[in-house]
Order: sequence, then C-alpha cells, then structure tokens
Amino acid sequence: MPPTQRIRESVRNRYAQIALKDESCCGPQDSSCCATSDTTEGDLGLGCGLPTTFAALQHGETVLDLGSGAGVDVFRAAKLVGADGRVIGVDMTPEMIARARRNAETGGYGNVEFRLGEIEHLPIDHASIDVVLSNCVINLVPDKHRAFSEIHRVLRDGGRFVISDIVTVGTVPPEVRADATLWAGCLGGALDRSEYLEVIRQAGFTNIEVAAESSWQEPGVDFTTASITVSGRKA
Repeated sequence: MPPTQRIRESVRNRYAQIALKDESCCGPQDSSCCATSDTTEGDLGLGCGLPTTFAALQHGETVLDLGSGAGVDVFRAAKLVGADGRVIGVDMTPEMIARARRNAETGGYGNVEFRLGEIEHLPIDHASIDVVLSNCVINLVPDKHRAFSEIHRVLRDGGRFVISDIVTVGTVPPEVRADATLWAGCLGGALDRSEYLEVIRQAGFTNIEVAAESSWQEPGVDFTTASITVSGRKA
C-alpha cells in the first residue's frame, strides 16, 4: 500500500473511532492535537486553536471549514455569518459527516452543509468561498502543497483564510515522519514552521500573518511542537 494511502487510512480510522465513541482526542497522549481548543458546542473539540476568533466573519459570507469533524467550528461560524450566510464543512470521515449532520439537525442550524471529501480534492466550486477555516487538520494531509492550492482555488479574489495548525521547530527524526500512527496523532505530518509558511506563499497567498502561537515539547523528543493560527489572503 502506498505511504500516502496508509496515512489517509490511519487518519480516517482514528477519527471514525472518535466519532463513534463520542469522545474527543484530548488526553495525556494527545496534547499535540488539542493544545488550545475549547468545546463551546459541547461536542468533540478536536482542534488546536480558535480560527473563528481571528476570521472577522461578516453577515452573509460563505465560509468553508476544512476537516470539519462533528461541526464545532462550523456552528461557531454559522452564528457569526447569520441566516443570510452559509457554512460548508468538508471532512473525509463518513462517521464524522454523519455525526455533524445529526448535530446540525439537533441544533437547528439551517445555514450549514456537510460534504464528504478530501482537502487535496475539495468538492467545492472554483472561486465560490469568502473565508476558509481549518483547525488542526492540514497537518494530517499528506500533500500540503496540493491542500493550499485547493484553498486558493476555491476562494474568491480577495478572499481569506484563517487556519490553526500544528508545526514543529527543530529536526524531527525520519521515523516520526514515517509513522502513520503519529500522523493521525497530529505529530508525524506537522511541517517545520518556516516550511509551512513557505508552502502558503508558494500557493499564491499574500498578507500572511501568524495571529497566535504557543509551543511545547513532547516527552522524549528533541524538537519543539507549536500551535499556530495563520491568516492570509487571495489577491
């Protein structure tokens, strides 16, 4: 099985289990996946930041949340864009999509939609989105260049993104990068901080800023892990 496919299956299986077991990833061995998230909606807070805090969402905007999980950030965004706005969540795990749709129905959210798909191949029309959000998900994606190219494709001219994610500082051992389980745990696939920002630049974005950042060191490793919230704009 190709390494990329192993990574996707490991990630998909892990989050399917989380969805079915009604638990978050937060725990003693999962700090890298849940460094600063809260669970305002009371349901599966799996993030590492609060991108909606920095997105300055406006009434009537169309928002896309990548790796939307059970819908926590989608529902936050839905309240901010109002009934005239729209929020689309995309996730590659069927169990999470089913969970999110149930949550939307229970919560009475009429301005949200959840679609099954991969970030490298978004089921979203070209230049149809005002704002892209994502919370601790891009690090799980095997092809980050493709992911940010897709974000650029779906944004309207002048559109923006706000993404919270995990990055590293220092040398990460090759065995960590090759471990599909550590990818699913938000560590193996985390890029070096400078490389992450360069990937964003190469995708064509401007006005790239790090809006928030916190760092820590995982037990038994020599490199630093950081949660960053990054914003940028499509010219």
